Amino acid sequence: MTVQKQGTDELLGLDKFTVDEENAHIVLDKTACAVCNDKPCLVVCPAGLYKLNDKGEVLFDYAGCLECGTCRIMCHQLKQWKYPAGTFGVSFRFG
Repeated sequence: MTVQKQGTDELLGLDKFTVDEENAHIVLDKTACAVCNDKPCLVVCPAGLYKLNDKGEVLFDYAGCLECGTCRIMCHQLKQWKYPAGTFGVSFRFG
């Protein structure tokens, strides 16, 4: 048996995401993000959904969220974190 290491994109491709385009389940406080020095969200999200743009602003796309709650624990500046409404969110299809 050969074990192969897969990247984040490959692993996320195994999951199915049904996105609620009208109701984000995670909302950032951009003002708080701007003054946050540590920015733990950039390193703790297993889906790698938090990124910095060229201006140093935190960008986030909840469409690929694994709903693990890691960002909720690490960042106390989130405006909102809740599970997506029924039938929306991630469906783990394999492994």
